[in-house]
Amino acid sequence: MSTELKVNKELLDKINPEAKEDILELQTKIQAFRNLELDHDKFRAFRLARGVYGQRQEGVQMVRIKLPFGKVSPLQLVRIADISDRYAAHNLHLTTRQDIQIHFVKLENAPKVWAELEEVGVTLREACGNTVRNITASSEAGIDPEELFDVTPYAHAAFKFFLRNPVCQEMGRKFKISFSSSEKDTAFGFMHDLGFIPRVKTENGKEVRGFKVFLGGGLGAQPFLAHVAYEFLPEDQMIPLIETVIRVFDRHGERSKRHKARLKYLVNGIGFEAFMKLVEGEKKAIKCKSFIVDRDAVETSIPGPERTYSTTAPSDPQKYENWLKTNVFEQKQKGFYGVNVKQFLGDMATDTAREFAAIVQKYASDDIRITVNQGWLLKYVRKEALTGLFNELDKLGLADPGFDSTVDITACPGTDTCNLAISSSTGISGELERMMKEEFPDLIFNKNIKIKISGCMNACGQHTIANIGFHGMSIKNGNYVLPAMQLLLGGGVEPDGSGSIADKVVKLPTKRCPDAVRLILADYDEFAFEGEYFNDYYRRQIAADKTYFYKKLKPLAELSTLSELDYIDWGHTEKYVTEVGVGECAGVMLDLVGTLINETEDKLKWAKRAYDKDAFADSIYQSYATFICGAKALLTSENINCNTHIGIVKDFDTHFIAKGQLEVDGGSFEKLVLKMSEHEPTQEFAKVYLEEVTDFLTKVRAYRAQKLLVNG
Repeated sequence: MSTELKVNKELLDKINPEAKEDILELQTKIQAFRNLELDHDKFRAFRLARGVYGQRQEGVQMVRIKLPFGKVSPLQLVRIADISDRYAAHNLHLTTRQDIQIHFVKLENAPKVWAELEEVGVTLREACGNTVRNITASSEAGIDPEELFDVTPYAHAAFKFFLRNPVCQEMGRKFKISFSSSEKDTAFGFMHDLGFIPRVKTENGKEVRGFKVFLGGGLGAQPFLAHVAYEFLPEDQMIPLIETVIRVFDRHGERSKRHKARLKYLVNGIGFEAFMKLVEGEKKAIKCKSFIVDRDAVETSIPGPERTYSTTAPSDPQKYENWLKTNVFEQKQKGFYGVNVKQFLGDMATDTAREFAAIVQKYASDDIRITVNQGWLLKYVRKEALTGLFNELDKLGLADPGFDSTVDITACPGTDTCNLAISSSTGISGELERMMKEEFPDLIFNKNIKIKISGCMNACGQHTIANIGFHGMSIKNGNYVLPAMQLLLGGGVEPDGSGSIADKVVKLPTKRCPDAVRLILADYDEFAFEGEYFNDYYRRQIAADKTYFYKKLKPLAELSTLSELDYIDWGHTEKYVTEVGVGECAGVMLDLVGTLINETEDKLKWAKRAYDKDAFADSIYQSYATFICGAKALLTSENINCNTHIGIVKDFDTHFIAKGQLEVDGGSFEKLVLKMSEHEPTQEFAKVYLEEVTDFLTKVRAYRAQKLLVNG
């Protein structure tokens, strides 16, 4: 292995054994891939689950840094900035899932990046891929005046429980979980695979914690609002529920048709009640029937020591007053303040990040939170420190008023780095913010209208839950193509905390989108009732005339009046060309038979390793995965399509067991494999199940060897 690839041994010895093993495995896989010993698609699936994502630009990677519920300390932030300077572009990008991304990383440097992050307690594991993604939560959790209790320990418990958990390593698609701090649902539980909102009730004179639970939501090209699975789920049932839902999704979820592989399609395909019946059927097999969350597992934010702060006047008095009104709120801990920092498009230069971290250490607690709209939240700022904090943030360009207002646009990186983006989301965002600040200055106080932009229909910028949303596309005009945006209206979080999905209204050349926003805002100013929420105004107008907004905006979509500038995207000088690559976000591919059998053998090793560590539930699930992978290998060799785990099981009975090509105990592959859901995860059952799958793999190898012999 080249010295360039190797991570320093002294550094590896400082980090936890599981992370060390992960990093060494990533090094080995990269070397095998470079030596043409590892299939491209197989390697892609592997690295994605380790946070390494291919960019639009050839030969470089985006590395996604997983920060559960957006928590990052000044020390960690400085380390991330240093790493970005050494191995990436000099920029940190905050995401709507409270991660930090760095771009333009050489593949060979990914293990070094990971090791240096692990030294300060940060991981890449399962930041991308067909896994449980970063678990998000309201950034205000712990200080929210309206919260019933702090959801942070529960989000942390879920993160720890499912990290490297066998049940969620190779699902059909990604799985997203959120925890909101109050009924306002500021973490958007209504559009997650699972969303949790705290609830409290009294039983026998004692306070009992629990959650309202949303299930089966999602955005993307076909958004779904989640079902309410429980109005009150006791807190000790939170982890068991997540595991049972994931197990059902893993077994029954689509795997071949990537665009239909999310949980929302399974739930809506078989019906919510049928899905919940399957969930109920998994309860016996899980290792934790009740999981007591350690409420003290996450260190409570402690304010820094009292100190004397200078009483200098604010550098810009009017800006300071606006900042206090829009970016600062008093915590539930009286006398302390939460301070939100507006970060334009979530992009922070590394030099700025280091200065920002120093300011945090001076004025706030160590518990910085990344917000779901790509900003920052500082905690435990004393009242007397607010002026000094403002002045220092203002020097860095980080004291703009209007956090989470109309002028605080959320946008994905779009065509800057993403393979799937069709038109620029960042360029148009900058133009819209500039236009609104100049022409509608009072919008910094308006938290009624949210604008969100994605570079494509996949909704990384969450445009489908925006009051005014855009997603990138292109329009053909004769022999030419121009960059465009689909405009959507009426989505977002309603005043009562419920969610709404935006309606598609019209497709517009992207250069005309600022005019569209001007028109919509002017119409709202003129015709909305006093204090009327934007979505209520929108619904009232289309109730009277469903084409109301289409007719107003249609002249902007007219192609006969195009100019040369309409063929140039925002932020560009060259003529627009459609360039869409292959998406990497949890791609699903069918592997070659030999590769599948090698993978099956790997899974068997993991099952044996888990058994030897007395992790019997994990061993059982790895044995189950071995059964599935082995059966898939032989079905693939016969050109039989494999869409779901349950389909693989049934197809194997039909094409191999019923035809006498393979024999299993009891004569039914389905009964053999699925008995894992009928037994408690005991040592005795784990041993028997492991022996059975070992025998099965021996038969798979023999069948494959015979086929190769016959077919040459």
